[in-house]
Amino acid sequence: MRTLLAGRTARIAGAAGGALLTLTAVAAAPAQAAGYRYWSFWESDGGKSWTYATQGPATARPADGDAIGFRFALSQGTSDTSKPTAAPGFAKICAGVEKKDGSKRIAVVVDFGGPKDTPPGEKPPAKPVETGCAQVREDATGAEALAVVAKPLRYDGAAMLCGIAGYPARGCGEPVAEGDGQSASAAPATTGSAPATSDSAPASDGEGGGPSFGVLAGGAAVLALGGAAIWKARRRG
Repeated sequence: MRTLLAGRTARIAGAAGGALLTLTAVAAAPAQAAGYRYWSFWESDGGKSWTYATQGPATARPADGDAIGFRFALSQGTSDTSKPTAAPGFAKICAGVEKKDGSKRIAVVVDFGGPKDTPPGEKPPAKPVETGCAQVREDATGAEALAVVAKPLRYDGAAMLCGIAGYPARGCGEPVAEGDGQSASAAPATTGSAPATSDSAPASDGEGGGPSFGVLAGGAAVLALGGAAIWKARRRG
């Protein structure tokens, strides 16, 4: 009986140890680097510089004299996201547009990106940057101002902005493997992508390229169960 019990305990301990080794290997392995092609959203008070937006165009409500910018690019996060190449200068873009009662004027800049940003099989518009002055009602959102300048707009089922002026015609924030310039294996449009009303950069699984919290928590649970089984087996003996 003690021999059987010892064997059972050894098998359980081995399984727990294997789980620990697996978990350690996952923690040590570098995360696969991947970028995303998507429309980033920028804001400005109409001056000379862009600021990465903290919310999506569907909820942002720029004021009269502000500028909003959109840039389609291959990025690996907000830290390296490309800004629109055109300045947000409201005075130039909205020159000659008089403010009307009950309305506001928003300068809109749409940058379709460069050759490296173009998805396979897509062709960007002939004009790489489009600008326009949107005169909209006072409570209008950034998305409504964009629609005045660059229709048609395309959204996915989670309200993520996928296409501006028909570009790109397909896809929405797909991952791109590092160095290959091609789309990685198909993934759901909302996987790793922005919040429902935002087109900001996809969130990473964890800081510093380590495993996600879910992986670590799952591994810890496996070890805990293994330890409990060993304890119970010893009590029976």
